[in-house]
Amino acid sequence: MLSVAYSLARPFLFGLEPEQAHEATLRALEAGLYPRALGADDGRLAVSAFGLRFPNPIGIAAGFDKNARVPDGVLGLGCGFAEVGTITPKAQEGNPKPRVFRLVPDNALINRLGFNNGGHDEALRRLEARKARGGIVCVNVGANKDTADKTADYVAGIEAFYHLASYFMINISSPNTPGLRDLQAPQALDELLGRVLAARERRMRDGAPRRPVLVKIAPDIAEDDLAPIVGRLVANGVDGIAVSNTTLSRNGLKSGDAKETGGLSGRPLFHRSTVVLARVHELTGGRVPLIGIGGIHSGETALQKIEAGATLLQLYTGLIYEGPALIGRIKQHLSRTLAAMPPDQTLAKLVGCKAQDWAGRSLAG
Repeated sequence: MLSVAYSLARPFLFGLEPEQAHEATLRALEAGLYPRALGADDGRLAVSAFGLRFPNPIGIAAGFDKNARVPDGVLGLGCGFAEVGTITPKAQEGNPKPRVFRLVPDNALINRLGFNNGGHDEALRRLEARKARGGIVCVNVGANKDTADKTADYVAGIEAFYHLASYFMINISSPNTPGLRDLQAPQALDELLGRVLAARERRMRDGAPRRPVLVKIAPDIAEDDLAPIVGRLVANGVDGIAVSNTTLSRNGLKSGDAKETGGLSGRPLFHRSTVVLARVHELTGGRVPLIGIGGIHSGETALQKIEAGATLLQLYTGLIYEGPALIGRIKQHLSRTLAAMPPDQTLAKLVGCKAQDWAGRSLAG
């Protein structure tokens, strides 16, 4: 039924400019005009990671709810967690329009939004208003384009949202803010994480609970650089790693809009991001929870992410092309997969079971 409803709505949404369609979707979620998940999740889909208990492993990736407008709508759709942001200290418009492009033949998007958001104050008001409703809500923090000290902006995000975030995502991997990906370099990572984690320690000394801190990396890290970068993340004690953000690669695209600058998401990103995910799993020895992002568009591809090393999953572009029924289809596929296995099999036991195979594949596919 839900798939049929989306098949009717999709021509209208795809008739709008991508940002207009996105705004229409947010308004529908704000108004409560969305299909609610029916019943409790299959208990076998529950996930424990970095001290939190997720009812299922599915979330929507950053960029969908930049201003914390609809975390409750995301949870109501059946996701196990929500993520808001990327949020910068000051409001900013982002890059000039047009800046989002549908690559329909490729089931992909290119965006060069540039952290457009309303800043800390706007998101704080909304998160304060809904904090009693519960649920796992991650706050994704970033740096303003014109800031003189990008690391200070991340620290400001930790301090501003510490009482509201279930956990934090440090976004240093967007390709659309000049200089941001430079923070992935090992020495820069040490400084950034040193200051961010010191801010957490200050809050904990004041009696606040420990909030997990995760870092989101790019899929375009040079192969020789991945091990040193992951090594610094582990050495600094991050609680998890999100793999990955959008890519600058345009390998094998069919759409005429492939020439547009910005980050590519959707099905063409699946292979590259999954290979990088598996390599990170291997480099960490499976000891650091990973969030698998990039190109998930079916139950089968969700399961492949888990087998490659993902403890949790995030979707975005797949929802644009497949509709919200994708969330339920993924959960059903994972439940059927577990039901066909021995009774003691769990989702956690599937994490990374094929990581070695994926890690050995070429990034180019």
